[in-house]
Order: sequence, then C-alpha cells, then structure tokens
Amino acid sequence: MKLSKSKIIGLVALLAIVAIIGGTLVWRQAQPKPAAPVETVKVNGYLGGEKIGLFDDPAFQKAAAAQGISIDYRKAGSLAMMTSDMKGMDYLFPSSRAAVEYGADKGVKAAQSDIVFNSPIVLYTHKAVADGLVSGGLMSKNKDGVYSMDMAKAVDAMIHDKTWADVGYTAGYGQFRIDSTDPVQSNSGNEYAALIANVLNGGQPATTDSLARDKETIKSIFAKSGWMETSSEDSFNQFLTLGVGSKPMMVGYESQILDLAANQPDAFKQIKDDVVIVYPTPTVWSTHTLMALDKKGEKLLTVLKSPAIQKLAWEKHGFRAANFTGTDSIKRFKVNGTLDQIPAVSELPRNNAMQELIEALKGVTPQPQ
Repeated sequence: MKLSKSKIIGLVALLAIVAIIGGTLVWRQAQPKPAAPVETVKVNGYLGGEKIGLFDDPAFQKAAAAQGISIDYRKAGSLAMMTSDMKGMDYLFPSSRAAVEYGADKGVKAAQSDIVFNSPIVLYTHKAVADGLVSGGLMSKNKDGVYSMDMAKAVDAMIHDKTWADVGYTAGYGQFRIDSTDPVQSNSGNEYAALIANVLNGGQPATTDSLARDKETIKSIFAKSGWMETSSEDSFNQFLTLGVGSKPMMVGYESQILDLAANQPDAFKQIKDDVVIVYPTPTVWSTHTLMALDKKGEKLLTVLKSPAIQKLAWEKHGFRAANFTGTDSIKRFKVNGTLDQIPAVSELPRNNAMQELIEALKGVTPQPQ
C-alpha cells in the first residue's frame, strides 16, 4: 500500500516523538540518584559567653548542618559548667585547659577533648585611664600605640591600697583595681587570679607552697573588686555600657573587641576612640577546649577543627587558630593597639595549685569602695 505524503510525514513525526521519549527515559535512568537528606540531630551543651557570637553565626550553623547537627547551648562560666547538671548534654566548651582539669577532678569524663581556639587574656580600659596610668608608671605605650601593663607594679599598687589618683588617673574614685569575672566560676577571672599568683611568686608559676604564703594577699585583691559577673561576655557588655565611672578597667579576652569590630561596626565606631586594649606583661593564654561527652559532641569537635571554621572564627570573631596558622594579620580588624605576636606570656600553675587557688577564693565578697 502506497502511503500518502501526509501520512509519511505523520509517521516520521511519531517516530521522532517516540525516540525523544525513549531517550529521555534512558537519560534519567543513567543519572545518579539524588543524595538522601542529611538526618539532623540536636547537640546540646554548655558554652562560655564569649563564644556565643560564633555559635550564632549563620555560616557556622550551616557548616554544622552539613554534618548533620543542629547546635544548642546554655551559657555558663568555664568552672561553673563543670559542676552543673550534665543530663542531656553532649559537650562542654570552657575557655582553658585548667577548667578541663578542674572538671576531671569533679568526675567529668570527656570521650574526647581538644584545644580549638586560643586567645590571650587582656585588660580593657578607657583612654583617659590609660594615659593617666602611663604617666603614673604602671603602664607604657610604644611607638605603634600598643599599651602594656606592668603586672608586678599593678599587683604591688593593689596590695598597698593605692588610689586611682596615686597611680596617675586623677579623675578616678576610690582604690585602684582591675575588675574581673568571678574566679571561682569563670575562666577569665580564674586566669587573672593565676596571673596574680604567678607575679607574687616572682614571675614563676605559682605552687601549693607559694599559695600557702600568698593566698590571703590574693583574696584581699579580689575583695577590692566590684560585683563579679559569671560570664566574660556579660562583664564586657557592662564595661561598655556603664562607662569609666563604674568600671575603669577590666579583665577580658582579646577576641571580644575583635568580635565587636567585625560584627557590630556601628557600636564599635561609637567606642573605638575611647576603649583601649591593654596587654598585661606578662599575660596568659586562654585555650578554648571542646570537651565532647558523646558521639554527637565529637561531631561538633570535628566541625570546630575544620579549616573553614578555624578561618571563620578568626576573621569574624577574633579567635586565634589552635595551631596559630592560616590566619592573616590582626590589623584586618582595624582595632588600634593590637599585637600579632604576644611577647610576654606566663605559664599557668599546675592543676594542684589551681585547685588550691579556686578553693581559697570561694566566698570572697567585694568590699565597699
């Protein structure tokens, strides 16, 4: 049977359609199946307040989600978290190895732990105070605008009940003091106490013998403090809010001013010409250590140690990398008076001395100024 021209065209079109459909089916079958969605589990733990900015960062949360974890936290001081209720907790994130050892003595057992970030202990003050203390000899300022505090002179001034006017800040009221967080609950206050103990021991790490001699002196120094917060972040916010009349000088982490500059530029602009970062001579390193209590905590540790998060933690939140590599100059933050390298660092006392120091400071209450 001879087909008409129109029927031939129709048949060709039908064959073409069949070929296209068949080819599409073959192509689809050849494609890899889409990956199954990552099952997300919630990871709970205690977190030092100075690291909340990082944990709330969307980039950090996205990296965690890619590993199947959604992170929740409760804010707690580094020492306080070691004696808190651990039920349902997958990690602890204190700010020092000393806190980890304190926890071990309290029976806290980590499945895995590692140093994740580093940050030196610094002092924060106001420009008028800093310049006054430079004129009084407790502090110095180098040609690059970096302020340093001679801790031996500062401790001596506190021991001898020097006033702010005595040490060069004539507008100051009451006795010269350096406010800190509670040394029995929070790491920055605890490391400041250790630094004082080292200074009283001639610059060497304090021992149980030296503390037997010096602990009453250390207690008297802390008794001069105002109200001691349990969180370094709360203390820093109070310092920024209350001003020079209430908190002339405080102990904190270097990362706090860097985080403020990177994430709250408008707020930083308001305080950048007044707030001064001061490097104690010597200072101590705060070693932020993640304690994984179970497998979920170990997943969080993996995320924190990844190169991408180490980079994020430095560039957006001011935490120096655990291995001190892969970070550019601190000048990136445009914070005046900062240092790339910390020249004078003291080692923390051994665990037995740190435990004795904590016990000695329990129950110390601030005296009225």
